[in-house]
Amino acid sequence: MAKASYGQFCPVAMAAEILCTRWTIVLVRELAAGSTRFNDLRRGVPRMSPALLSQRLKDLEAAGILRRTPVPGDSGVFDYVLTRAGQELAPVVEAFGVWGKRWIDGDLSLEKLDAHLLMWDMRRGLVLDPMPARRSIIQFRYPELPAERRSWWLVVEPGSETQLCSVDPGFDVDLYASCDLRTMTAIWMGYDTVAAAIEDRRLLLTGDDRLTASIETWLGLSPFARTSRVVEAAA
Repeated sequence: MAKASYGQFCPVAMAAEILCTRWTIVLVRELAAGSTRFNDLRRGVPRMSPALLSQRLKDLEAAGILRRTPVPGDSGVFDYVLTRAGQELAPVVEAFGVWGKRWIDGDLSLEKLDAHLLMWDMRRGLVLDPMPARRSIIQFRYPELPAERRSWWLVVEPGSETQLCSVDPGFDVDLYASCDLRTMTAIWMGYDTVAAAIEDRRLLLTGDDRLTASIETWLGLSPFARTSRVVEAAA
């Protein structure tokens, strides 16, 4: 798979030859989180070029980490699913994330803001149980961003996969949430809280009272949000 080799028989070196190429471990993160279609994977790695994504998928397939299967009745469309070998990487990816949250300064994370990636992760992390048993439309607005990246809509329908739209889906909005991108990212990552942001008026909610009252429950958080950073005492 890798063009260069460490030239070592050590299993760590051999695994690194497969997993430590650019974007590979992040792509495995998306596959482990449940994305199976090429376009969904692209949304989870928005800064990765389609050509490189295609190459990395081929590399992972050649390494036995995923298998590609045609989608019946949909010509040219494939599902990319982790094999047993790929599934065993899930705790490795989780350990990467836990280590990063524990040992890397959170301010560094908040310097790398990406509305598309944040909203894609939030869509995946929604907790549907406290939401109404009907279609709910939630619009997030980041006022400081350019117009084309400012507004995002989550379309939540019972029994269906939550949809993320960057163009108005044409439904009446049940809840408007206005917030700067840094604050919402900090909430998602567990560096800030919904309650504190509302109290400071950094997060403004307008609309359905039930959705407003239960936002701390249905919004969900990053899988790493509850991992605390390690602060070492000064020598």
